[in-house]
Amino acid sequence: MKRAYAATALAFCLAQSSTAQRSPDFNAFDKYVEKAAHDWNAVGLGVAVVKDDSLVFAKGYGVIELGKPARVNEHTRFAIGSTTKAMTSAALAMLADEGKIRWDDKVTDYIPELRLYDPYATRELTIRDILTHRSGLPGTDLFWAIDENQLSFADVIHRLRYIRPNSSFRATWTYQNVMYSIGGTIIERVSGMPWDTFIRTRIFVPLGMNESEALVAQITGKPNVAVPHAEIRDTVRVVPIRTTDLVAPAGSVWSSVSDMSKWMRFVLDSGRVGTKRLISVANFKELVAPQMRASMPTYPALELSAPHFFSYALGWFVQDYHGKTVWMHTGSIDGMSALIGLLPEQRVGVYVLGNLDHIELRHALMYQVFDMYGAGPSRDWSSDLKTFLHPPRPPRAVATTPRVATAKASLAIEKYAGTYVDSAYGNVVVSAANGALSAKFERLDLGVLDHWDYEVFRARPKTPLSDPTPVTFQLDGAGGVASVRAFGTTFLRTRSAPRAEREERAR
Repeated sequence: MKRAYAATALAFCLAQSSTAQRSPDFNAFDKYVEKAAHDWNAVGLGVAVVKDDSLVFAKGYGVIELGKPARVNEHTRFAIGSTTKAMTSAALAMLADEGKIRWDDKVTDYIPELRLYDPYATRELTIRDILTHRSGLPGTDLFWAIDENQLSFADVIHRLRYIRPNSSFRATWTYQNVMYSIGGTIIERVSGMPWDTFIRTRIFVPLGMNESEALVAQITGKPNVAVPHAEIRDTVRVVPIRTTDLVAPAGSVWSSVSDMSKWMRFVLDSGRVGTKRLISVANFKELVAPQMRASMPTYPALELSAPHFFSYALGWFVQDYHGKTVWMHTGSIDGMSALIGLLPEQRVGVYVLGNLDHIELRHALMYQVFDMYGAGPSRDWSSDLKTFLHPPRPPRAVATTPRVATAKASLAIEKYAGTYVDSAYGNVVVSAANGALSAKFERLDLGVLDHWDYEVFRARPKTPLSDPTPVTFQLDGAGGVASVRAFGTTFLRTRSAPRAEREERAR
C-alpha cells in the first residue's frame, strides 16, 4: 500500500510540472489528498477548489467521528473558526457602502461605554484598528474560552479597561478575537440586526449558502456535522464542541466546503454574486489592502513558501507566493481546523476543513493547489511540510522509574493558600486541607494541585480529555507568596480587594 501511495504522489508531482500548459489533473489530486490525509493521520477532511466562477473540485475524506462509519463528504459541516472574520469585515463594508459607517470612525462613536487601559487608545481606536489587530492589547481569549466562566459581552466590554497593553497603540500586530466581537457589536447597533442575523440575511441568503450556520448554538441537531478531535497524550480523542458564540464575529460560523466554495467565488469576483454587487469596488479593495505587517512565525509553513511580505488586511492575511498575491486565513478552534487560500489574479481558490486540531496539512494542500495552477514549481507539499514540521527523531529512552518532583516546595503548603486576583479575569482561590492544595478559577473547579517542581503545581486532569493545568506560585521574598500564574495570567495575592475595586467590578 505504501509503495502504491508513493507512486501516486510521484506521478502527481510529475504531472503538475507543466501545469501552466494544461488543466490540473483532479483525479490525480484526489489520490494525492487521500494519501496526504493518511500520512497526516487526519480524521476527516473536506476540500474544495474553485476556478473563476466554477466549483471544479469538492470532496470529503475520512470520517465524521473516529470509530464510527459515517464518512465526510463535501456537505459535511465543520467549524470554520477565524475564517469567519472576513465575513464580519464584509458586513462592515456593506454598511460603509450605505454610508452608515466609515473605516476610520472612532469605535466610541458606536460603543461609548468602551474604555481601554490607555485613554489615548480609547479616544483614537477606530473600526480599522479593531479589524487589523493593532489595538496594542494582548490576546484576551480568557474572557470566553472557559465554558464555566462565560461572561456577557457587556461585561467583557467593561473589563477591557483592566487589560494592560503589551505594545504601543498601532505599533505592532497582535491577534485579538475580542476586537472582532466589538466589530459585531457595531454591526448590530448600526443595522438594528444582531450580527448573526445580518450575516445570514446579507451574506448566506444571497450567496445560497444553505449549509451554513452563524452561531455554534445553531448547529445543534443539524445533520452531517463533523465531530471535533484532538491529540491528547499521544492519542487522538473526541473533544467537546467549543462554543465561540460570545465572540461570534471572530469565529463562530459552521459550514461545508460546498457552501464555502460559494463564498470563495464571491470574494474572487470582488464582492459580486452573478451580476449583483453586494460590496462596492472601492470598499472591497479596502478589505484586501495590506494594513499591518503580520508576524511570520504565525505560520511555520511560511518557512517553506518564503514570501517577501506577510501582512494583515481587514480579516485577511495578504502575502506573495512566487510573485503572485495570496489572500488567505486559517481557522482553529478546539478539535477543528480550516483554511481559505485565494490567488486573486488567477481567480483560483482552495478551502480545507478538518476535524482534527491544528492539522497543518491544510497549508500543504493550499500550496499544492496553487502549484497545480502554475503559481509555483512542482513539489510534494504534503511530504515536505510534514518533514519540516515533524522531522524524524531518534527513539526516546524509556524511563525506568516514575518521574518525581526534583525539588520540594519552598514553603509549607498552607502558605500557598489564599485568594489571588486579576481585575479583568477574576479570582483564583487556593485552599489547603490535609496537606494538599486545591484551586478554583472563578466557577471553574481545578481540583487538587499536585506538586511538580519548586513552586510549580499541576491541577489533576478530571477526564481523559484534559491535560494538567500548570499553576505557578511566585514568592514575595519575605516568606510569603506574591502571586500565582495560571492560564497565561498573573493573579496577585490579596487579603481583601479594596472597596472601590469591589464596587467597580460589581457594576
